[in-house]
Amino acid sequence: MELAEVVRRRRMVRRFDPDRPVPRESLERVLHAAQRAPSAGFSQGWDFLVLEGPTGTGAFWAATRDGEREPDAWLRGVGAAPVLVLCLSHPDAYLDRYAEPDKGWTDRDPARWPVPYWDVDTGMAAMLMLLTAVDEGLGALFFGVPPARHAGTLHAFGVPAGRRLVGVVALGHELTRTTSPSLRRGRRPASEVVHWGTFGAGPGESVPGAV
Repeated sequence: MELAEVVRRRRMVRRFDPDRPVPRESLERVLHAAQRAPSAGFSQGWDFLVLEGPTGTGAFWAATRDGEREPDAWLRGVGAAPVLVLCLSHPDAYLDRYAEPDKGWTDRDPARWPVPYWDVDTGMAAMLMLLTAVDEGLGALFFGVPPARHAGTLHAFGVPAGRRLVGVVALGHELTRTTSPSLRRGRRPASEVVHWGTFGAGPGESVPGAV
């Protein structure tokens, strides 16, 4: 599939078919693509925890949901995904990398990172998973975990201290197509989101101070 077609077709899937597993070959290609994401200093400070089948995914939902509430439509749909990939970032990998001689930030101070690239890079890896899923004929969804459930989820799966749970990619075959109500807001046009030379300027418009 051409890249432009993959980008056009990418969408967040919220209802998965529990009876159609993800082929191992497709899953491995999705995970391989994630490892091709860019990372600052080639730190590669990410880990991907793969949960397959009712036992693996069920343990995740048990760790993250409020057991006193009945599953809502979202959880029933996404909870049927046969594969979940927890996307974990590792800040120390970046702090260690940038304390090496070719970088030279020997204090390992996180304040040097006003934007946490460990999370940014892990997010880019997740996007490559979403795009590769389309190319593999799969549906995918990236979603977050409630803050109060992060520590318990990491503990439930033996994740080492120092990792951060950036989000989760659900993979599977779409059961029925649904449309998020949020899409009614419409996509912002390029004239609003693309700025040329200075904020608010369009292509070909003069830039203040330019000769």
